[in-house]
Amino acid sequence: MPFKEAAIVVAVSGGADSMSLLTAIDDLRNRKKFDLRILAVHFDHKLRPDSHTDCDFVADFARSHHFEFAHGEWKREAGGNLEQSARDARYRFLRKTAESIGAGYVLAAHTMNDQAETFLMNLIRGAGPDGLSGMKPRRALALATPDDEDEPFLPFAEPEIVVVRPLLRWAKRRDTENFCLEHKIEYCRDPMNEDLNFRRIWIRKVLIPMMEEANPKLVESLCRTAELMSEPPASAGGQIVLPKPAAGSSLDLAHLKTLEKSTLFPVLRDWIKLNRGSLRGIGTKHTEAIYNLIHSQKSGRVAELPGGDAIKHDGRLSWSPRTPEKG
Repeated sequence: MPFKEAAIVVAVSGGADSMSLLTAIDDLRNRKKFDLRILAVHFDHKLRPDSHTDCDFVADFARSHHFEFAHGEWKREAGGNLEQSARDARYRFLRKTAESIGAGYVLAAHTMNDQAETFLMNLIRGAGPDGLSGMKPRRALALATPDDEDEPFLPFAEPEIVVVRPLLRWAKRRDTENFCLEHKIEYCRDPMNEDLNFRRIWIRKVLIPMMEEANPKLVESLCRTAELMSEPPASAGGQIVLPKPAAGSSLDLAHLKTLEKSTLFPVLRDWIKLNRGSLRGIGTKHTEAIYNLIHSQKSGRVAELPGGDAIKHDGRLSWSPRTPEKG
């Protein structure tokens, strides 16, 4: 992150995590550790009748601590996955807001607990290495559907805006709550965080406590596993350098057949991502389908994937996009 002559956006829900982050930023600013334009931003998903009280709380805190403040509201459209749609709307607003003030950085207060929950969500849905590597401490922010449950992603986004997660690798939820308690910082408690109908909340309230009976340091273990998944694969001879397919290109079947699964699958996922725009909804079963297609003796066969088809023809593997159905 820059230390002077730049602007940053801080995403503030009003919960303990984001209030801890904003308070820490205030402390660093007061101690002259950096000189930045800081915009605190709240996005109201309008999922509760009283959700405006969270916005009012963050606005009051921001103004009393001499932060600029901006807020937005979600105008939800019918259909789609609620959690995914809410997240995408929030990231769209954050990017638009950052662009409006020329900010190159958006700070988010995700903790190790968020990382552990994301890992389990992606594991349950059958994600590949990209999804299982979880959230990144620093990553480009854009408007497309992400390739895992919490990451914003879009190739060719201009200008580049970076999501920074300062708490991700070392702070747990109980740390931010204790920080607020010790420093007498009030924070919002969202009753929807008790609703087990949301997958993430069920993982947080039911699954993780059950797993912690076997491993009390489960959160740390899952975060470490996610970090390991983000590292490039290695072989006895060193790191494997994977070929990088280009968007719109076809792949040579003869070459693909020479690759082991551990090498082939990342190549296929890169290829799908480039052609499709993201890996949302793409699981191991879809990569397996393409693998089986590659090794099939018949020509002209198709592997159907969400949003497109992988087609084998004339010794090449090509991608054919498919318009998603509305509903």
